[in-house]
Amino acid sequence: MKVKIKKGDTVEVIAGADKSKRGEVIRVLSDNGRVVVQGVSLRKKHQRQGQTVGGRTMSPGIIEFEASIDISNVMLVCPSCHEASRVGIRREPGKVIRVCKSCGALMDEE
Repeated sequence: MKVKIKKGDTVEVIAGADKSKRGEVIRVLSDNGRVVVQGVSLRKKHQRQGQTVGGRTMSPGIIEFEASIDISNVMLVCPSCHEASRVGIRREPGKVIRVCKSCGALMDEE
């Protein structure tokens, strides 16, 4: 599956409990078709105290982290019109450029 969302893009969640939240993509898991978005889908994990490789101990407590969400539940935010929009592809010799479907602006800042 071709993924049109990259690390560092600003996306808007269009479905689920965090609908209409915007955030930056931290990681793209293209094998599973999922993305991790900063500040979206926060989960809590109860961490036990343990030893690390360096001989130090990991502090116990409740850790909050971002869980991955399906890539179909996010839309890329256009940098020029600031709207969540679909992404088109324009091919030029030697490179592929992402294009906003609503306003026609280039998504890549190269």
